[in-house]
This record gives sequence, C-alpha cells and structure tokens, in this order.
Amino acid sequence: MQQRIAEIEEKKRAISQAMLTKTGHVYIISNVGSLGEDIYKIGMTRRLEPMDRVKELGDASVPFPFDVHAMIRTSDAPALENALHKHFDLRRLNLENQRKEFFRVSIDEIRAELDQLKTDLGIDSELRLTLIAEAKEYRMSEAKRKHLEASFQADSRVVAPAIDRKLVLLPRHQ
Repeated sequence: MQQRIAEIEEKKRAISQAMLTKTGHVYIISNVGSLGEDIYKIGMTRRLEPMDRVKELGDASVPFPFDVHAMIRTSDAPALENALHKHFDLRRLNLENQRKEFFRVSIDEIRAELDQLKTDLGIDSELRLTLIAEAKEYRMSEAKRKHLEASFQADSRVVAPAIDRKLVLLPRHQ
C-alpha cells in the first residue's frame, strides 16, 4: 500500500512538473526603430518575470528597446507559440533559420489568429493587444534628428555665402 501511495505521489509530481514547464508567456514584440514597421517577434518565456526576457532582447543587440504588443500567460505556451509560428511560417524574415522568430505581418493579422487560437487551444486568459508601437526612443531620436538637420540647413545658408566671398586662413596658436 505504501509503495502504491508513493507511485501515485510520484505521478502527481511528474504531472505538476510537466505543467510547470508548459506554463509561460507568449509575447508579441516589435522594434520599429531597428526593424521597421510590421515586423514582430513572436516568442515565449517561462520566466516568472516575462518582461526580463523582453528587456534582455533589447539591451545590447539593437539601438532601441522593444515594444510589447501582447504578453499572454497560458498553461501551454509552447503550443500557442508553435501554432503562431506555423500559421505565419511563410512570413518569416529569415526563411533559412527556423529558430529566428521574426515575422513580416500586421498586428491585425496577429490579432485575428490569436482570436482563432484562443478558441482552438482553449486559452482562458484575456487577450489584450497594443496596436501601435510607442517606439518612444526611436520617435524622439527621429524628431531630434529632423531638428538638427533643419538647424544645420539654416546655418549652412548663412555661412555658405560668407565662405564663397573670401577664404581666410587664421594662424595656428602655438
């Protein structure tokens, strides 16, 4: 009897462990400044703090941080991630390396597929998507760049005529 109880407990632990390894988050992220519009990374993480993964992806390898469009907690993250990858397979940026998870697709297409998969896979978590990337640092950088370019063009219109008149060499200070 004791051995039977021990076997049942071991099976419970194994099932619990399997559930833990499937539970996680599927994320949909973009990086407009680095990758352009309508390019999304569809990935998953089992980390307790899923944003740690997103921050890690954006720390050193790209000039701007990623924007999160969706963070979906599910009891079977690998199944959801795999279903999304399979659906968008021909839309991969890198068709040679299946481990690269970047897709050229619109957020509306992702939303439609998530709605379908929610039913098909029995996802019980609420699906909320951010439709427009904030891309804060990128947009601020672009605004600053335009301002600097406009300032440079204005300065060059004032300085250029003076340079055309006469070139004066100033002595170097020793």
